[in-house]
Amino acid sequence: MTVTARSRSALTGATLLLALTACHTAGVAPTPRTALDDTAQINRDITYLASDALEGRGTGTPGNDSAAAYIARLYASLKLAPAEPSTGRDGCPTEFTEGFRCSPPYMQRFNAKSIAAAHAGLPSSLPTQNVVAVIPGTDPVLAKQYVVVGGHYDHLGRNAFSSMDPDSGTVIRHGADDNASGTAAVMTIARLFAKHPTKRSILLVNFSGEELGVLGSQYFVEHPPVPDESMIAMLNFDMVGRLREDKLIVQGLGTATQLRPLVDSVNTAVGHFQLAGMDDGYGPSDHSSFYGAGVPVLFFFTDTHDDYHRASDVASKINILGEARIIDYAVVLLRELGDRPDRLTYVKTKPPTRAGMGNGTWFGSVPDMGAVGVVGVRLSGVTPGSPAEAAGAKKGDIIVEFAGDPVKDIYEYTAALSKHKPGDVVQVVVLRDGQRVTLTVTLGRRPG
Repeated sequence: MTVTARSRSALTGATLLLALTACHTAGVAPTPRTALDDTAQINRDITYLASDALEGRGTGTPGNDSAAAYIARLYASLKLAPAEPSTGRDGCPTEFTEGFRCSPPYMQRFNAKSIAAAHAGLPSSLPTQNVVAVIPGTDPVLAKQYVVVGGHYDHLGRNAFSSMDPDSGTVIRHGADDNASGTAAVMTIARLFAKHPTKRSILLVNFSGEELGVLGSQYFVEHPPVPDESMIAMLNFDMVGRLREDKLIVQGLGTATQLRPLVDSVNTAVGHFQLAGMDDGYGPSDHSSFYGAGVPVLFFFTDTHDDYHRASDVASKINILGEARIIDYAVVLLRELGDRPDRLTYVKTKPPTRAGMGNGTWFGSVPDMGAVGVVGVRLSGVTPGSPAEAAGAKKGDIIVEFAGDPVKDIYEYTAALSKHKPGDVVQVVVLRDGQRVTLTVTLGRRPG
């Protein structure tokens, strides 16, 4: 694989910053490896996790269990410390009362319970597990604090629930980008920091149950293996495998006063991405559970695409070199967070309105979450067969009005959508090539 000039620059900068932290009294330690050195391993991880053998890693399935075991074997090979949950008198976690055996190392077992999934015909309770490990910090005091690095490893499996191709039935939804890519990022960070830890400890968490409503991360923050106040930041990787035009979305910049300048400065030094920064610490991924619990967060994301929640999200479509660059950028951020003398200053904000999903109302647009400087919601695509496609919406359109309500951002859009039900006929105004175009839309019911 050829390394581009931009990638070579990122590698040089990352190597320099990492090497500065690797000094010993007897001299300089060997320069730590970077993710760009390990693209073949990243590819192997994603290819396995998204293989037919794991059948899409649906929560509570054998493929999901196999993925968890694969991650745990890596942590064991690196000799990482397990994060033990609190235990009862029998030595088993007190909350496991439904026939579980004691969890093996690295496994935090729980029952994933989703009302929405139950309504879709899935079991009301799905036994599953988070995979958790610790890279102990090197400083006697700061090692008692943790930077959490996480991403979910579950996907949809063979179930059409929440899929964008429900008519395909029980085909495997492979989930290469969502979220074998994020899982591989966490595993790569484990490899890179196992021999070169930070002053603070790093808590690695691979979540299950995310696709059912961030159930694994919510369980984790409600049953943390370390004190709540000891978690000083959380980095979440979800869909980081489709880097295009160097555009990287980093969400959570407003969750601590120090994060935006840190993210920007590291990008100037080693990332060289077209960053689309968002202040919001909430959102439909696992970081939201931590932010709601008072932990500053950063969420790395390369945006949605036409294969999202479809069987076509396969390993061959992953931009491995792009993902490696994202990991190396995050590695420098993680080292800064792990070694800084002071904690971050948490900023609490009101949860944004994210409506329009509860009643199943569906338009079918694919928002460009990385759009910068746009008033409205720019579309990165339109779902085939959707009301949006039938109404003539196109990639590049900017929604500025929905059923008479002005739309300035994604939150106003979802709030406007929430006022309507499937079957309603509404007018949607878009900007197309600088001109206002009015579309007449018959809203549908969300697939699955």
